[in-house]
Amino acid sequence: MKPVVSIVGRPNVGKSTLFNRLTHSRAALVADFPGLTRDRHYGEGRVGPRDYIVIDTGGFEPVNAEGIVREMAAQTEQAIAECDVVIFVLDAREGLTGQDARIAARLRVAARPVVLAVNKAEGLSEQAAAEFHELGLGEPWLISAAHGDGVQTLMQIALEDFVQAEAQEEAGGDAVAGDRRIRVAVVGRPNVGKSTLINAVLGEERLIAFDKPGTTRDSIEIEFDYDGSKFTLIDTAGIRRRGKVFETVEKFSVVKTLQSIADSNVVILLLDAASEIADQDAHIAGFVLESGRAMVVAVNKWDGLDAYRRERITHEIERKLHFLRWARFHQVSALKKTGLKPLMRSVSEAYKAAFVRLPTPKLTRALLAAVARQQPARAGHSRPKPRYAHQGGHNPPIIIVHGNSLSQVSDPYRRYLEGQFREQFDLTGTPLRVEFRTSRNPYAE
Repeated sequence: MKPVVSIVGRPNVGKSTLFNRLTHSRAALVADFPGLTRDRHYGEGRVGPRDYIVIDTGGFEPVNAEGIVREMAAQTEQAIAECDVVIFVLDAREGLTGQDARIAARLRVAARPVVLAVNKAEGLSEQAAAEFHELGLGEPWLISAAHGDGVQTLMQIALEDFVQAEAQEEAGGDAVAGDRRIRVAVVGRPNVGKSTLINAVLGEERLIAFDKPGTTRDSIEIEFDYDGSKFTLIDTAGIRRRGKVFETVEKFSVVKTLQSIADSNVVILLLDAASEIADQDAHIAGFVLESGRAMVVAVNKWDGLDAYRRERITHEIERKLHFLRWARFHQVSALKKTGLKPLMRSVSEAYKAAFVRLPTPKLTRALLAAVARQQPARAGHSRPKPRYAHQGGHNPPIIIVHGNSLSQVSDPYRRYLEGQFREQFDLTGTPLRVEFRTSRNPYAE
């Protein structure tokens, strides 16, 4: 399971800058004045072989806070409760302050590992970190979030225990490699019938199913055998729009759901045919796609619709989820237990597609046939020349194409190749990533 890292500190010390650096994005707004960040902000990062979830927070005032500052403090308290390790950001230019000391006192009782990041340390010597030893939270590490200095080392230290634990798990898991189960996470908005669907597949009332949003609060894993295959079904909490998430427990459930998606092999995205296909359905699908997980879409409560309503829902799905054309869609009724066998068959096929082995000779032949059918467009005086391809990873499958001038390949042509590979190797149900590597010209110099 991905570890969760929370970034905390007083206002204007560079927390959002560090968040953007870790996630390789500009998702968090950054400006040179305090109080810009108020809500918690989630992103994904990677250090070495280890992926993690990182949470950006607003300026933290743990005592005597009022108004919006109090709400920001509550958001930070929740981020501390959700995380596995805290990065406490300090300002090397301003030095140690009374507010830093108050935050340190709060973190001492939080029962979370803490790593001190002394930011804005570009051009400063190691002596700039000396006064922060006074906090008693371990070794302060000098970094520059704006320039990236020391950030890689900081994250390696923060996640060191998790990398070691993962290595031990992998070493101990070789003996049961043949007993691998297909991990299937069922996700969707609240009250779409996720628990009811799992109960229907299991054939028993294993989970509480109630006609009220938010019944499921944590991710529940259930092992079972189905049609000769071994599965682990994961029931997750419903994901609302950010503005609709109020309760503290429910906010924690969202993190567990995101972790369950990352740790699954296949995701069943459950839609509610009795209501409109919401933008939130597309947001959830987008997160699954970014995570690279295989997916099957199930449209629940289909039995209660008339012909006009079915046609309208089908049109809505095609319009809002057009980027999921590679996934299989099924109309099901969790309550009446219809459409479940085709659904589970598609889950097994999506799993096989996500872990398929693609031999280099077959990939290269498929690539050359696609290029012969349609060459990439010229870029300046030259035309990109794909020459051979090989597989670079699984879950999702990654196909690496080598050749000359491939940095000039357009996105439409990338999608064309993706479609050709999908058709040739029947990669239905899984995202596919095509990467280009340009050969080095030995005479360039």
